[in-house]
Amino acid sequence: MSLWLTAIILGIVEGLTEFLPVSSTGHLILATELLGYDAARWAVFNIAIQPGAILAIVVLYRRLFREMIVGFFRRDPVAIAFVRNLLLAFLPAVVLGLAFGDYIEALLENAVVVAWALVIGGFAILLVERFAKPVDSGGVAALTTRQSIIVGLVQCIAMIPGVSRSGATIMGAMALGIDRKTAAEFSFFLALPTLTGATVLQLAKHHESITRNDLGLIALGAFVSFIVAWAVIKAFLAVVTRYGFGPFAWYRIIVGAAALVWLALR
Repeated sequence: MSLWLTAIILGIVEGLTEFLPVSSTGHLILATELLGYDAARWAVFNIAIQPGAILAIVVLYRRLFREMIVGFFRRDPVAIAFVRNLLLAFLPAVVLGLAFGDYIEALLENAVVVAWALVIGGFAILLVERFAKPVDSGGVAALTTRQSIIVGLVQCIAMIPGVSRSGATIMGAMALGIDRKTAAEFSFFLALPTLTGATVLQLAKHHESITRNDLGLIALGAFVSFIVAWAVIKAFLAVVTRYGFGPFAWYRIIVGAAALVWLALR
């Protein structure tokens, strides 16, 4: 298969799964395995195309971000609380990411870990959906310092590939009583510093192994992921508002179980 076609396929997978509670990293690793490529060879590419999906959030919520940035410099309490909550939730990922980065990177090559994480995460989502009692939280800026820190800590579980960063943050928020829409949007906004930091770190660490042709592949994958993520985010909020996260949980369980069978038989 052409490398350019592979970049497009992986870009589609990234865009489809980055903001859904199904694990984009896990799907990219499984897709790489299915395509017959070396997971270590494509691990950096899979992280490097994330800015495309991040840009989709920036574009879709540009008015909100503009209001928060302007309000922050004008010392508006709502804008200050918004920025504070994002920073508090982001800090645990910085600390643990730097401390355990090498170990986490090794897991990115293990498809079996991904498959088990998909299954276990699916059942975890079903449990949260069953027992959580979310109420209208008033948006990200209205969350408490405690809620923001706990969501940030829960996000760190997603350093295990297959867990899902968005799934962990959304379920963590709902377990704290935060409503579905606010939980999903907090996960979206938290992706900006988290994914940007992970991308910069990986590119800085592996820049010597990235060729000029790789840059072209990364640019293509990022562009495709932007287009797909832009469409997915809008549909995602409509689906979870009406049906909840149950469909995504069962999807994880089915895909994870199928992957375990395939990995055992191949």
